[in-house]
Amino acid sequence: MPKKKPKKGDPEVHKDLKGFDIRINEFGEIISNFEVDKLNEFLNENVDDKKLRSPGQDEEQPAPGDEEE
Repeated sequence: MPKKKPKKGDPEVHKDLKGFDIRINEFGEIISNFEVDKLNEFLNENVDDKKLRSPGQDEEQPAPGDEEE
């Protein structure tokens, strides 16, 4: 099985996360250039958490910003 070729350039990211960089050092520590609170705030606003839905809301709902016109 052939190896995957490494992708060149930076990955596409949300405009609010421009410049976001995260790495894991040799001790297993997560190193990031964003504050954890700022990252958590972004995730709370933009990611739907299935565990926090009430049982009557099982239907697929559009993500924020994906409203149909």
